[in-house]
Amino acid sequence: MQPFRRDTRGTAAVEFAVAGMFLCAGVLNAVDLGLYEYKRMEVENAAQVGAQAAWKTCYDTSAMLPATQNCASLNSAITTAIQSSTLGNAVSLTSGYPTEGYYCVNTSGVLQLVGGLSNRPTDCSAAGNSSANPGDYLQVGVTYAYTPLFSGVTVMGAWGISSISMTSWIRLG
Repeated sequence: MQPFRRDTRGTAAVEFAVAGMFLCAGVLNAVDLGLYEYKRMEVENAAQVGAQAAWKTCYDTSAMLPATQNCASLNSAITTAIQSSTLGNAVSLTSGYPTEGYYCVNTSGVLQLVGGLSNRPTDCSAAGNSSANPGDYLQVGVTYAYTPLFSGVTVMGAWGISSISMTSWIRLG
């Protein structure tokens, strides 16, 4: 047994293998996190493009507003726009969207719902600003089914993230 204890050949290979495992785990986590962030930005972009498509398709203050009631091609325009991203048909309009309502900026500078589509308020007194007029805002929500690249190995897989959802707002009138 004495000759084996003194023999140091192969020690560097064993040390490299142990260090290599940690290096590999770090690289796989970085790649998986980077992919997730890229997909999240693509989903956010799809939501913004969908809101812009709603504005482009249904912006006519006299005839089309509120858009969810008076613009027949609203949902198809939004769906076509959100699926024009690199994610394609994998991104979809979230159930219950688009939503629309009358909002005002409150004293804290935050949008506050002041009326539904059936009861448009005459001013923004409910938000603390009676001199302002309420705006018609449309919200678009999109969802993407996300699968981590290395689901059994990385932190992204351990977190169990299965979808990415984003919303975007646009003022129509």
